[in-house]
Amino acid sequence: MGYTAEIDSGEAPHILVVDDDSRLRELLRKYLSDNGFRITVAADAAAARQQMESMAFDLLVLDRMMPGEDGLELARSLRQTEDVPILMLTAMGEVEARIDGLEAGADDYLAKPFEPRELLLRIRTVLRRAGPEPAETTDNIRFGDLELDLDRGMLLNGDEAVRLTTTESSLLGVLARNPGRVLSREELARRCKVDGGERTIDVQVARLRRKIEPDPKAPRYLQTIRGRGYVLQPDRG
Repeated sequence: MGYTAEIDSGEAPHILVVDDDSRLRELLRKYLSDNGFRITVAADAAAARQQMESMAFDLLVLDRMMPGEDGLELARSLRQTEDVPILMLTAMGEVEARIDGLEAGADDYLAKPFEPRELLLRIRTVLRRAGPEPAETTDNIRFGDLELDLDRGMLLNGDEAVRLTTTESSLLGVLARNPGRVLSREELARRCKVDGGERTIDVQVARLRRKIEPDPKAPRYLQTIRGRGYVLQPDRG
C-alpha cells in the first residue's frame, strides 16, 4: 500500500490521526479539517491498521505513547512495507526520545504540548517534502559566455572545456537540472554523495562561483537562499 501526496492537487491531503487521547483526537480533527485537510482518526495502532487497509493516507500524525502497540513500534512496522510520511507526537521532549522517533521511521517529531500553528506548518513541510520532485530539465544551461552540456557533463567556454573537479561537476549538474528550484545543503550532499556533508557543499559552491560567476562575491547565477539552501538561476535560452 502506498500513499499519494496531494497537497498541490484539487483534492485535499488525507491525514490519519492516531492518538489514544479522545479529546486531543477531536481537537486535531476539527483544527486540521478547518485548515483544509481530510481527517480520519484512530484510537490505537490496531484501529490505525484497519483504516490503512481500506484507505490510502498522505500522512500519519502518530502519538508515541499508546497502550498496546505504541507509536514507535507501529512506525517501525509500517516502515517495512509503507512509505507514508509520519509526524510523531510525544510528551517526551528529550533529545534521545526524538532520536528514537526518527530512527523508528518518523519524518518529523513534535513534543507536547505544542502550538497548533506549529503542527500545521510541520504537516505542510512534511507533505511538501514527500511530494513528487519537479521534472528535471535536460536542456543545456547558459551562464553568460559559458554553457553546461548536461549530456556530456561538460562546462564549455566556446569550444574550450572549463575544468571541473568530479564533485564540482556533480554539484553543478544537480543544480542545473533543477533551475530555479531551491535545494537544501542536506539534499545536495545526499544527491552528490560528498564526504563532509553540508559544510563540503558550502566549500564546493564557493569554488563553483569562481568558475561561473562574473563576480563571485556578488553571485548572479548560483544564489544563496538564507535558511533554505542554494538555487541556480541560469540565463534563458
